[in-house]
Amino acid sequence: QVQLVESGGGLVQAGGSLRLSCAASGRTFSSYAMGWFRQAPGKAREFVATINWSGGTTDYADSVKGRFTISRDNAKNTVYLQMNSLKPEDTAVYFCASRTYSTASVRARAYDYWGQGTQVTVSS
Repeated sequence: QVQLVESGGGLVQAGGSLRLSCAASGRTFSSYAMGWFRQAPGKAREFVATINWSGGTTDYADSVKGRFTISRDNAKNTVYLQMNSLKPEDTAVYFCASRTYSTASVRARAYDYWGQGTQVTVSS
């Protein structure tokens, strides 16, 4: 059974940084693309970042480009989201997701497995 466990969320002031981690288990992590999504209160889940199986291809939502960086360590079965220059509008629950394909995708429906989420709160 595939399990995804996020960590690293918390409360940070605007302009600060956080690094989220997502530890995967249950299958060959290095074969599959991964993504980060977020959901703010009262809003739909939205795409944040995605990375292909090797880490050679990434894509970002326009709202986070230049501030967030997605990366992966296949030896540790972990994907990361480095978030810099955080803004109050980045406040949300952040979810890690895994595909059953190697190519990255911005669509939530392309992902088959999801973590429970980690709360990120940015104060102004």
